[in-house]
Amino acid sequence: MTTGGERGGSPSFDDAFCARLAQLFAWRRDVRRFKPDKVPAALIEDLLRTAAHAPSVGNSQPWRFVSVETLAAREAIIANFNACNAAALKSYEGERAALYAHLKLSGLREAPVHLAIFCDHATEAGAGLGRKTMPEMLDYSVVAAVHTFWLAARAQGLGAGWVSIIDPGQVSNTLEVPLAWKLIAYLCVGFPQEEHLDPELERHDWQAHIVENEKLHRK
Repeated sequence: MTTGGERGGSPSFDDAFCARLAQLFAWRRDVRRFKPDKVPAALIEDLLRTAAHAPSVGNSQPWRFVSVETLAAREAIIANFNACNAAALKSYEGERAALYAHLKLSGLREAPVHLAIFCDHATEAGAGLGRKTMPEMLDYSVVAAVHTFWLAARAQGLGAGWVSIIDPGQVSNTLEVPLAWKLIAYLCVGFPQEEHLDPELERHDWQAHIVENEKLHRK
């Protein structure tokens, strides 16, 4: 990146930067296999500061980050996942069930960092701007912060895995967060054990890339 003009002026992103940015988007993978290496706390804090630059409805900035560090809390989260995963398996039959049973769907045991990311529905920031017609925009704002964190982590050599096979109410109870906080994402974070350009679920024949969804629909 090169910056033109006076300090604080508009940045100029050249072709080389844009090509590397496209690589970053392509290599942002949902990671489930982590090395045991510790992640510096300062690095996570830097990444969260970057995530806090995400767009938010009415500039409400409703994201709330919780680092899950105690053994008791992590074991409760893992038990939560195991119960939900077993229930999900029962919803499939035949070959699909067999394939599901062999998928690695979380890195909860291996990941050195666990982050629970919540949306504070009681926030007064933003004074409700943009939420009268689409109140769900608060949640979407937090999703934008999650994705910003994910990309920033990848740029630093870290990987993140989003665990959705989990009971959000139980997570909130385990972490004893305020009632107005809604779980949006539970992330496993660490240095990837392996690197792949293609998504793991695509590589293991669960779901192929849908080219049709790249189309721009015009009306």
